[in-house]
Amino acid sequence: MIETEVVLRSPVPAGRGAELERRIFFVSPQIASFRLVIEDGVVSAVRLFSAVAVDEAALSAKLNTLVEDDLGTGPQPPVKVVWTSAERVAAHDVYPALLAAGLVSESGEGQIAIGEPLISLAAGLDRRIRRLVVEEFGAVEYQYPTLVPTHVLDAAGYPGAFPQNLMFVTRLHEDLDVYRDFKRSYTESPAVDSATLELCRNVDYCLPPTMCYHTFGQYRDRVLPTGPVHVVTSRGKSFRHESRYATTLERLWDFTIRETVFIGGRTEVLDARERLMELVFALVDELGLDGYCEVASDPFFIGADSAAKEWSQRRLELKYELRLRLRPDGDVAVGSFNFHGDHFCRGFDIASAGGAPLFSGCAGFGLERLVYAVLCQHGTDPDGWPAAVRELWRGEHTDAPAPTR
Repeated sequence: MIETEVVLRSPVPAGRGAELERRIFFVSPQIASFRLVIEDGVVSAVRLFSAVAVDEAALSAKLNTLVEDDLGTGPQPPVKVVWTSAERVAAHDVYPALLAAGLVSESGEGQIAIGEPLISLAAGLDRRIRRLVVEEFGAVEYQYPTLVPTHVLDAAGYPGAFPQNLMFVTRLHEDLDVYRDFKRSYTESPAVDSATLELCRNVDYCLPPTMCYHTFGQYRDRVLPTGPVHVVTSRGKSFRHESRYATTLERLWDFTIRETVFIGGRTEVLDARERLMELVFALVDELGLDGYCEVASDPFFIGADSAAKEWSQRRLELKYELRLRLRPDGDVAVGSFNFHGDHFCRGFDIASAGGAPLFSGCAGFGLERLVYAVLCQHGTDPDGWPAAVRELWRGEHTDAPAPTR
């Protein structure tokens, strides 16, 4: 491997090293691995390793621009924990054991198949979260298609904020000559490669990065009656390009989310978010899990105002993350509770019959991560699980019917 050391013009506080690490692979496909150089409490440089020689000046410029735009030059944002679980569990990474036992199977980058008992445990956890939002908030449930129109993501502002995670869906252009050219080329060399993209023109659909965009697209241009907060819940597949950060069940390109959206007055949406947080925290304690909830921010990418946006999110406490222990020195965000202000209601022209401005929030839970955290904390043998976890796994709770509109 060829080593290239990039000295940072604006050293990063060591406490923000993880934020830098989760961006480096997006700088260049030539980066095979990297190591942070930490001196006197700051990341002063990054050692990059590549299989081929790189343009050191260009790579340095890219990385330094990324650091200055995304992380800024200010101090480390304060960490604020708003809740800690009652349990302390000796967690350990069970992924090698799951792989060896055939309970998980790797089928591609960031793509992992799961078997039993993981399937039933995921279903049980999802049922329980669904029941919380249906019984407490009268949530209406929808099952959405997988594909999301690109114009929906445009209205949400997603492509500009998180271009690194976008996954487009395309197809051969509808033209007989195109089909003939493709078939001729494929017959000569039966493998689809990047040259095929020259025959594709459509970018009108994407794989959804999360479920809430389906809901906002569904409610676009609607006038909602005044009254209680409107609550929609859904479960579905979500997709994010995670580059080489994909690892175990912690970070996938293809994963499953249970997401609930709140739309209503500012106070009502914030109250609903707070109430759901209380219910989920109680569930975490009931399941004997070790974790905490902290103020967080989204990984806004390559924008001159990215650092300011992250600071604003933390200062205003727009986002909370529920994190569960995976190993003694590591945890993972299994859920988030978000307040969007009026951003999405304005972007999607969702109005109130009474003329008052509408606000929104959402709460999403990654089911694969939830399952993985349970297994890392309670083991892979259902006989050793706490009674409450076994109950979910066996499906002994019945679902509350979701109301319809």
